[in-house]
This record gives sequence, C-alpha cells and structure tokens, in this order.
Amino acid sequence: MKAFFRSFGYAFAGIAHVVRTQRNARVHLLIAAVVVLTAACFRVSATEWAILSLAFGMVFAAEMFNTVAELAVDLLTQRRHPLAGTAKDVAAGAVLVTALAAVGVGVAIFGPRLWALLLR
Repeated sequence: MKAFFRSFGYAFAGIAHVVRTQRNARVHLLIAAVVVLTAACFRVSATEWAILSLAFGMVFAAEMFNTVAELAVDLLTQRRHPLAGTAKDVAAGAVLVTALAAVGVGVAIFGPRLWALLLR
C-alpha cells in the first residue's frame, strides 16, 4: 500500500516538473483557468464541464508526453541528428493537434453563447 501512495508522489513530481520547466504547459494552465471562469460565468451543463475537462486533460497530457520525448531524445544524443529533430517535431505536433481540438470544443461550447451576447 505504501508503494501505491508513493507512486502518486512520483506522478505529482512529474507534473510539477512540467509546470516548472515548460512555458507552454504554464500557458495551457492559464488558458484552462480562463476557460473554467468562462464556463462558470455561462453556467455550462455537467456534460459540457466533462467535455471541457477532457479537452484540457488531453492537451496537458500531450504536453507532458512532448516533454518526455524531448528529455528522452536529449538523454540519447547531445548532437544534432535528423531523427532526433523529427521525434521532437512529431511530439510537438501532437500537442498542436490536441490544442486545436480543444479550441474546437471551446468554440462549440462558448461560440453560441458569445454570439448571443454580441447580438444583444
């Protein structure tokens, strides 16, 4: 049981490392905070909260996997290599894909509400 709880400590240490060292992770957290405040103001449904939570989790997890890829590549080689660059590019691309999907979720949930406010 002790090892089980220790594993949570390692997980939180990993999250803290990403937040501490990755600027884009902090940007994603800031955007998530704005989205949470906006969702609270618009009183979104429980289903919409769940979808927003999944979208944020997806983006943040992708950012963490991107960090893993960067660290692993840097550990394996200190010199420039085309495959090392490609691995990092693919990982960064995965973050972009998830971020764009999250933007789509935000537009679908908040777009009609914001549009209605503008037309008042």
